[in-house]
Amino acid sequence: MPVWLREYSWRQTGSAVYLSLPLRGVRVTPANIFCTDQYLKVSIPPFLFEAILYAPIDDTNSTAKIGNGIIFFTLYKKEMAMWDSLTLANANKEKLQHLRENAVLKAHEKAKEETEAKKVTKQEHKKYALEATMKLEEAERKRIEDLKEKERQKVTKELELWKKEQKDAEKQKRIQKEGELYQQLEQLKEKKKEEINKTRIPNEGTSKTRLKPTKGHGSCSMFSENLKEEQLPAPRSAATIKINFTSRVFPTALRESRIAEEEEVVYLQWLRKQAEARRTVSADLSELEDLKEEEKNPEWLKDKGNKMFATGNYLAAVNAYNLAVRLNSKLPLLYLNRAACHLKLRNLHKAIEDSSKALELLTPPVPDNENARVKAYVRRGTAFCQLELYTEGLQDYEAALKIDPKNKTIEKDAEKIRHLIQGTMQDY
Repeated sequence: MPVWLREYSWRQTGSAVYLSLPLRGVRVTPANIFCTDQYLKVSIPPFLFEAILYAPIDDTNSTAKIGNGIIFFTLYKKEMAMWDSLTLANANKEKLQHLRENAVLKAHEKAKEETEAKKVTKQEHKKYALEATMKLEEAERKRIEDLKEKERQKVTKELELWKKEQKDAEKQKRIQKEGELYQQLEQLKEKKKEEINKTRIPNEGTSKTRLKPTKGHGSCSMFSENLKEEQLPAPRSAATIKINFTSRVFPTALRESRIAEEEEVVYLQWLRKQAEARRTVSADLSELEDLKEEEKNPEWLKDKGNKMFATGNYLAAVNAYNLAVRLNSKLPLLYLNRAACHLKLRNLHKAIEDSSKALELLTPPVPDNENARVKAYVRRGTAFCQLELYTEGLQDYEAALKIDPKNKTIEKDAEKIRHLIQGTMQDY
């Protein structure tokens, strides 16, 4: 049998009723309180308080505060009036049962309406997320198409330039070939002229010794031969053609190649880089040798960084995590904790980088690393939002919600980011 609570105190104004219900020695939660417009019930087994109110109240705005073993109700009246009593005094058992049933029915209907409202809101959020995703995909597709178009224009321009260079090279080659042919032709003419001059000199000498002016017939023939020789056309005058040669584009001849020297230079550069790398490694090892034995343990350094972070010394925590990462770069929690420090120090790009590295190491996704993956997504999303990259931040928060869908804090923050995106898009 329940223990009915009869001790309570109340007072009223024209618009509200103030009820104090003492409950010492028991723990009260909001789930123990049930209230409708004319029915109030507090059930904490084995204790029970029930009241059929004198007049209807506004159960939506009415409140109940729990503290110091007392529940303090503030019940706002629907109509301005003074009550004769807190409860209905002349209500019979059937009327009380009817009021209880109506109260439970109204509560069920209200819960159903709230469920439907949440469902509609969830569908609207899903629709908005889908539209936002489609817009992002459309923008990305347009960006890719623009890049392709720019690349196509660039390739077309380079191809046209190459064709023009080839055409100019062929034209220059043709001019050069014509110049060589002209020079060969001039040489042939000079050679022909020399041959003619050689043949003319001995004929004149023989004619002087052999021919005599005896009768008119012989002298006539000699003069006719001289006349024929004099009638030969003179050779054309020589000319100079200026030829411009294009720059050399052919591979270097083997006799002029410097491949051996170039390979030697590359080899020397490689040796220098190797020496620098060895010096760096030796320097790091010498630094680590100065550390204490516990300071060479990444787990000890991680705990040290956590303590520094808890005291607000974020720079010292970052230094501890940095040394731990140098000792072991495969621990995702080091990057995750260092991302939290960078968030506190407003090193937002470093926070994004460390969160991404942690997510890269937290593979494959298994139930054991769910908590770490949620933190990594939330910290990277927070850094994106602080950089005003709200779309990227919302994507990380939604990824965290997929892993932990019951996390109300992340859901509330994601909702705020959606409102920010909506406000930004409307202002734009």
